[in-house]
Amino acid sequence: MLNETREATPPLTVLYDGACPLCRREIGLYRGLRARAPVCYADVSDIAQRLPPGTTRAQLLARFHLRDGQGQWHSGAAAFLVLWAVLPGWRWLAWLGRLPGAAWLMERGYRLFLRWRPGLQRLAARLDRPGRSR
Repeated sequence: MLNETREATPPLTVLYDGACPLCRREIGLYRGLRARAPVCYADVSDIAQRLPPGTTRAQLLARFHLRDGQGQWHSGAAAFLVLWAVLPGWRWLAWLGRLPGAAWLMERGYRLFLRWRPGLQRLAARLDRPGRSR
């Protein structure tokens, strides 16, 4: 049978910062979608989470990382493009990222976001506080 001779495709492995309120929200959104390929989400802020060989927790927390089904690592905008390609409602962004120069622009935008991330995290944490008046 075909299934007996074909190896199962390894899932996409998404490494994210679960201590970041922005990251938790985004990953929560992705998890609620029915992906076209298996996706495993690993919170690298959890000290019990085993890290890939040759990486550090600080390195993985600094940027978004993903390992694809072929074992290749992607980070930043390139990682988002791989993930978005398997998620309904997000595939158009992956398609857009294949246009000439688009991935480069997306990476520049991601780097800009990383500069603002600490302030945005503080704002999101304040908004997440229980008992906050709305």
